Amino acid sequence: MNQVLQDLTLVVLIGVGATAVMDAWLMLLKQLNVPTLNFALVGRWIGHALRGRWKHEAIARAEPIKGELALGWLLHYSVGIAFAGVLVSIFGMEWARNPSLVPALLVGAGTVVAPLFVMQPAMGSGVASSKTAAPTRNSFRSLANHTVFGAGLYFAAASIEWIAR
Repeated sequence: MNQVLQDLTLVVLIGVGATAVMDAWLMLLKQLNVPTLNFALVGRWIGHALRGRWKHEAIARAEPIKGELALGWLLHYSVGIAFAGVLVSIFGMEWARNPSLVPALLVGAGTVVAPLFVMQPAMGSGVASSKTAAPTRNSFRSLANHTVFGAGLYFAAASIEWIAR
């Protein structure tokens, strides 16, 4: 396998692994009765976006999209892979081969910009959940979730590196 394909495969595996870590975290939160993101609504949002409608008053009241749950999960994992690509583009492929925690946590925490300033406003929750009953709590919860994703970036890369030895 050529080096570019190896590097791309590594980034994809790191992104998938980190997203799976975040999903495990979200499942734990759900078991503790902490509200988490409904990926069907993410799919509904992207489904409408693909049809030209990016912004909603309340995505839960928008017309359902056929296959929205699958679409939401596909977007979720695609974005996780893209964020792994961002990490590697900033810190280089050397980071992926010899990962360290701090860069992964920084990038993971930084990814919270996407939900706070893009998805939440577009789905009707306002910038940083400002139109919800508990914007500060919701924003901190998003930051925690994305920091867990950052830890997942590190653990995925470290696991791959360990297996590759």
